[in-house]
Parts: sequence; structure tokens; C-alpha cells
Amino acid sequence: MNDIKSSPVVPAMPQTIVIKDQTANPGPLGLLCFALTTILLSMHNAGFFGIDSAILGMAIFYGGIGQMIAGIMEWRKNNTFATVAFVSYGCFWLSFAAIVLLPKLGLIDKPTDVGIASWLGVWGLMSVVMFIGTFRLNRALQIVFFLLVITFALLCIGDLTANAGLKNLGGWFGIVLGFSAFYTGLAQVLNEVYGRVVWPLGPVVKK
Repeated sequence: MNDIKSSPVVPAMPQTIVIKDQTANPGPLGLLCFALTTILLSMHNAGFFGIDSAILGMAIFYGGIGQMIAGIMEWRKNNTFATVAFVSYGCFWLSFAAIVLLPKLGLIDKPTDVGIASWLGVWGLMSVVMFIGTFRLNRALQIVFFLLVITFALLCIGDLTANAGLKNLGGWFGIVLGFSAFYTGLAQVLNEVYGRVVWPLGPVVKK
């Protein structure tokens, strides 16, 4: 009688568990934090009023901390672009508040026009690269980052050349920028709430 060789027993593999992401979209929060703070500061740059606690309070708590929270939430969503954008520009607003407050507290000298221009310039350079990233996202974000690059350029050159007219123009561009980010953020809210396109974002067809 031939020996019957039994097949090796294959151990049962544990069942794969897929966790569905049911967390909210933090993008609108980050965009609105950026939008409202930008509008307020740009109104100052356009000559409506001076820098006061209204701008600094908004820069610290909404534009700064609020936007960074949105960026951390985007990290959980595995969204690299939004994480970098929201955390970085949140830090921009916090650094702006520090630039204004630290000299007033006597902790460090007030920055020169060249120093401010350099600060604006490096942020403008980063915004150029981020603008390139929007080519794969949607038209609304493309407009936001395009206006952001122009605003930084005008403010940077205005400080570098002590040209008040360019700084004022940068303020007006900043106001338009703020409202474009305002539209982009609220469009996502309304489209989600109504379950259809209420305010179009112009999605890009990815090839």
C-alpha cells in the first residue's frame, strides 16, 4: 500500500481590516483662515488703517494657529500639498505677528526694509513652487496661488525700493487674493452640504 502524503497545512491569514476615513475635510478651514487674515492685513497695506490688535489677534489665532491645525488635519488625510501649505502659511502669520510685536516689547530691533523685503521674497519664492503644484488640482487654487505670488512680489519690491505705491497696490491685490481664497474655501463647504456643485472650483482633468 502506497503511503499517502498529506498536503502541508497553510495557516489562516488574519483578516484584513480596512478603516474608512470618515473625518471632515479640513481644507475649507485652512483656506478661510488664510482668506480672512489676508483680507484684513491687505486692507492695511492698501491704506485703510494701521496695524493694530485686530490684525495681530487675527494673525496669531486664526491665520496662524487655526491654519496650522487645518494643516495637521490634512496630514492625517495624507494630503502633502495641503499639509505643507497650511502649516507653512500658518507659520507665516505667526512670524508676521512676531516681527511686529518683538520690537515693541524691546526684545529685538525692528527689521529694516531690506530685511522685510527678503522675508517677503523667500515666501514669494515658495509660493511660486506651490503655484506649480496647483496645476494638478483645480482652477480656483491656481487663481489663489497666482494672486499670492503677485502680492508677495509687489510687497517685496515695494519694501526693497521704498515705493509706497507698489505696497499699496500689493494691498489691493491681497484683498482680491483673500476673497478668491474665501470663495475657494466656502465653495467646498457649500458643495458638500448640498451634495452638488453650487460654486464651481474648476477641477483639473489628470492625465
